[in-house]
Amino acid sequence: MPAEITDVEKFVEMSANAKFCAVKRLKTQVKLKLRTPSKMYTLKIEPVNAEETIKKLKCEIQEL
Repeated sequence: MPAEITDVEKFVEMSANAKFCAVKRLKTQVKLKLRTPSKMYTLKIEPVNAEETIKKLKCEIQEL
C-alpha cells in the first residue's frame, strides 16, 4: 500500500534513493509516485506547481 506524503521538500529529498518517479497528470491535480527499494510514496499537487517540483526530482521520470 503506498504512503501519501504532503511535504514537497521531503518528497524531493527521498527521490535521491528512488528507482523511478512516475507522473500522472489529471484534470485537477498531478500525482507523483516515487518507487523506493522498500515502499512506494505518492504526492498530490496542483498542476501549476507540478513542473517546478518535477524539475527538482533526482530520479528517472516516467510519464503515465
